Amino acid sequence: MRDWVINIALILAIVGTVQWWKARPLATGAAPPLVGVTLDGQAFDLAALAGRPVLVHFWASWCPVCGLMDGAVAAIAEDHTVVTVAMQSGDPHELRRYMAETGHAFPVIADPTGRIAHRWGVVGVPATFVVDPSGQISDAVVGIATQPGLRWRLWRAGSTLPEVAREPAASG
Repeated sequence: MRDWVINIALILAIVGTVQWWKARPLATGAAPPLVGVTLDGQAFDLAALAGRPVLVHFWASWCPVCGLMDGAVAAIAEDHTVVTVAMQSGDPHELRRYMAETGHAFPVIADPTGRIAHRWGVVGVPATFVVDPSGQISDAVVGIATQPGLRWRLWRAGSTLPEVAREPAASG
């Protein structure tokens, strides 16, 4: 049993060190500006979302690992504020076609030149950030992340209930 505990601790230490190494270039502290127009034509400004945690997910249509996370991101977008940035994946028309083909409907801002990704320190995708209600980056991960892991990060950033459940009840 002792050997199992040592091996598991060693594996966790290695995974943690690799994750830390990959995340070094990512933005920390105050979230960089994120302003744009989503594929459905909606204006987006991260600063306007102060007071609630936001999941900011960078991905690319050409990235197979990103595709593994699409379902998790889409599920989280059903009850939390999520915006995704499609890095170097074509123009909005190409991205709309890609989203229709894959059947996903989460909010997407096109970043064909990688300018937004550069501002956030993203050099590889997928890269996912949790911005807390005060506008600070509370967590960032490079590579695949699970839906429970992302939900846990959002909860830690201050989201104890899904936003749908927190809306005020209509008075009658």
